[in-house]
Formats: sequence, C-alpha cells, structure tokens
Amino acid sequence: MKKRIVSFLTFLCAGAALFAQEANAAATASGDAIKYFAAAIAVGLACIASGMAVGKIGAAAMGAMSENPELSGKALPFVGLAEGICLWGMLVAVLILFR
Repeated sequence: MKKRIVSFLTFLCAGAALFAQEANAAATASGDAIKYFAAAIAVGLACIASGMAVGKIGAAAMGAMSENPELSGKALPFVGLAEGICLWGMLVAVLILFR
C-alpha cells in the first residue's frame, strides 16, 4: 500500500511539473492556472487522507461499539475529527484562490 501511495505521489509531482511548465507559458502574469491547480491538489489530497482516516477509525469504532454499545458516544467524535481533515483542505484551497 505504501509503495502505491509513493508511486501515486511521484506521478502526481511529475504531472504537476509538466503542467506547470505548460501553464507557465500560457498563463497570465498572475499565474491563475497554477493557483487553480494548487487548490485542486489541496482539496484532493485532503479528501483522500480524510477517506483513509474515516475508513480506519470508522471500522475500529464499529468494532468497539459491537462489543460495548456504550462506547458510541466516545467513538463517534473521532470519526468527526477525521472528517475535519477534508474541511481543512477546502479552507486551504479557498485561501489559495482568494489570495
């Protein structure tokens, strides 16, 4: 799994470098194309990380609740914290776009 993530990130960085070279030639002086690409990467990576975290935490929380139903109040806030990662990615994207 780690090899796939590393190869995906390597491919993403190589694509970003190629896109940046092409976008640099065609973009305006303010670099609008790169700004949109950076915002998309921020949201995309945050959502991927959030999905992985919710998957692992949610599975552990459901397993714990199946053994002891009283743990639902303690386990569900952790799932909410993992979903918050995606919101931070969206906030970073908004800050990038309206800078």
